[in-house]
Amino acid sequence: MTMSRSAIEERLHGTFQRVCVTGGAGFIGSHLVDGLRRAGVMVVVLDDLSTGRLENLAHHADGVELIKGSIEDATVREDAVAGCDLVMHLASRVSVAESLAEPVRYHRVVAEGTREMLESAVDAGVGRLVLAGSCSVYGDASPPIAETFGTAPGSPYAEAKLVAESHCRAFAASGRIATVCPRFFNVYGPRQRADSPYAGVIPIFTAREARREVPVIFGDGLQTRDFIHVEDVVRGLMLAAMATDTGAGEAVNFGTGRGTNLVELAGLLCSMPPRFEAARDGEVRHSFADAGLAAALLGFEAEIDLPTGLASLGHRRES
Repeated sequence: MTMSRSAIEERLHGTFQRVCVTGGAGFIGSHLVDGLRRAGVMVVVLDDLSTGRLENLAHHADGVELIKGSIEDATVREDAVAGCDLVMHLASRVSVAESLAEPVRYHRVVAEGTREMLESAVDAGVGRLVLAGSCSVYGDASPPIAETFGTAPGSPYAEAKLVAESHCRAFAASGRIATVCPRFFNVYGPRQRADSPYAGVIPIFTAREARREVPVIFGDGLQTRDFIHVEDVVRGLMLAAMATDTGAGEAVNFGTGRGTNLVELAGLLCSMPPRFEAARDGEVRHSFADAGLAAALLGFEAEIDLPTGLASLGHRRES
């Protein structure tokens, strides 16, 4: 059985005093900020607000400092990590389709941006950095997908994420900073935007149902994804931050170990049958995690099943 949220937060309070969360005004980042504040940890959020929202942090009366700026700006990075003992690096661009159109930009922000965050963290004396990685690095592997599988990135986004992980391993190997690289599968939950170019399928389906519009599926809809709730991801990130058996840049899957195809998902969320359109370039066919290493190394297992997680969105499928 995994450690409870309250137990994790209590332990975190005794481990870290000040944490920098890049991308902390975004979907996952803002939930992580919530967890850190529940633990009594001071938080510095670094976010350029290109996709993050101020309202995601508005409920924090104190204990959260927002620095608006880009991870590409050295002065901004230095200000953000000053006095911190942990960096949670979630800032990224995350669209496969956009990366195909802007591969150089993706490498610059995702890969080199991570290297520069590592440099700034080392210069500030930060002891640990946790990188938000992606299951996209596996390519079209046969699930359940374990960390021992080879990588086969099928898009500039996935390639940039893989390079970012390599930077984390290199910095750790040289003894400059401890790192760990959770690989997120398909994260969903409150605050996930449907109006973003990076939007996930769940908020898109939910928004279309609210407007009484037919859901659109690219491909035949039998492609599978591993949907993990954001609150589970936050627990996992906290455990990754504290895990004493990690620090060498280990890649660790954050998923449920269960695959759901998009036709099934549409049936859970939408009252109208889907419309099918041509499959999109660069997207994998099947993807769900082997979550065994996260359990063994971090003591982390996802606890929120998909129906329960969808209910947390306050969405009701019309009959």
